[in-house]
Amino acid sequence: MNNLLFKQIDNTGLVLFRVVFGLLISIEAFGAIATGWVRRTLVEPDFTFNFIGFEFLQPLVGDTMYFYFVLMGVFGLMVMLGYKYRMSMAVYALMWSGVYLLQKSAYNNHYYLMMLLCWVMAFLPANRWLSLDAKYNSSLQSRSMPQWCLLVLILQVWLVYTFASIAKFYPDWLNGTAIALFMNSKESYWLIGPMLQLDWVHQTIIYVGIVFDLLIIPLLLWRRTRMIAFAISVVFHLFNSVVFQIGIFPYMSIAFALFFFSSETLKKRFIPLKYQSIPAHSTPPNSRAKYNNIPIGIFSLYFIIQLALPVRHWFIQDDVLWTEEGHRLSWRMMLRSKRGNVTIWAVNKESGERYRYNYNALLKNKQKHSFKTKPDLIWQLAQRIKKIEADKGIDAAVYVDAKVRVNGGVFHQFTNPEVDLAAVKWHPFKHHEWILPSPADYHKKDDIK
Repeated sequence: MNNLLFKQIDNTGLVLFRVVFGLLISIEAFGAIATGWVRRTLVEPDFTFNFIGFEFLQPLVGDTMYFYFVLMGVFGLMVMLGYKYRMSMAVYALMWSGVYLLQKSAYNNHYYLMMLLCWVMAFLPANRWLSLDAKYNSSLQSRSMPQWCLLVLILQVWLVYTFASIAKFYPDWLNGTAIALFMNSKESYWLIGPMLQLDWVHQTIIYVGIVFDLLIIPLLLWRRTRMIAFAISVVFHLFNSVVFQIGIFPYMSIAFALFFFSSETLKKRFIPLKYQSIPAHSTPPNSRAKYNNIPIGIFSLYFIIQLALPVRHWFIQDDVLWTEEGHRLSWRMMLRSKRGNVTIWAVNKESGERYRYNYNALLKNKQKHSFKTKPDLIWQLAQRIKKIEADKGIDAAVYVDAKVRVNGGVFHQFTNPEVDLAAVKWHPFKHHEWILPSPADYHKKDDIK
């Protein structure tokens, strides 16, 4: 174990990834302002659907969230430059975790992955050279690191891709229903829109998606297939960037290749000669560092959790595609399209008066669409309505009549409209009986054109 984890190896890949990662997370922060994401998601709404248990997290008042993201962008640049790296990376990780946990309306798997990588990178010695820290503190300079630093990053990426591939083994992905729906919305794209509607393109995406996610890491690990795997990875992720427009995720995924190429190759391709010649006080590669229980214990627990979260839905009653219970934090990416219709009724428990509640007055556009198919958001809205009514002096019961369709199928009853959702508790690892059982034909593709 000591030989495997604490053997000293060249750290060029980690150092280069720090530079790219810092640039990308800075772009993510500044881009969120430029594209209006901060305004739509965090400034305009009166409240956000936070992760349950993090109710204390709510957006800062007024335009303060813009300054929050500017500050994050600055810390991202500091990570890129390797200036006060540990502090900069930890602060960005903390600030991004706050953003991630305080809203679910704009949930994206790459937001989750970015949060995890920020915390992982905060533990790693990624500033030992090609950094301002090393420039101003020569005793920090080192060209080596314990091998566990590399293994942690590779294992994290491997888990993401593997679970993403496994999740695709379900009927609506394999028969093309999900892909057809995704591509229908791209029909207006210039030049490639009509091509994306072709059946052979859909079939290619179906099987390339499964095979790529399942095999890309093993192919990058094997020296003989590394270059062709890297070329495929570039094409795959650029396609995703153009077609699905998912921000920095494709470029971050391309940058993962830095973990697999030899230090000699990376230095030859990316490091100017003047930096290669800088002397560094480093432990020679192939030597061993002292065994340290602390990082091993931390990352062992971390990966136990990372393995448990994506499989938890297998232990929760009914199909996650219908119930959404266990969907988040599970690398279930680009799998389904869902639409919902919701009517909410409130009942004054004292007078018995029943009235239709205008929930649209509480929500902004993204929230109106998002909450209708997600039971935790439905439950949170019921709790909020109960509180609003209580502030008026009304003890209210809240009943939600929600119907959902999956992947263009027909609408089916989703919630039990006879259950007072304001009076029930939320259980993060259990099935909620007020979510009705999935109908046998709930993802039947009757409405697909």
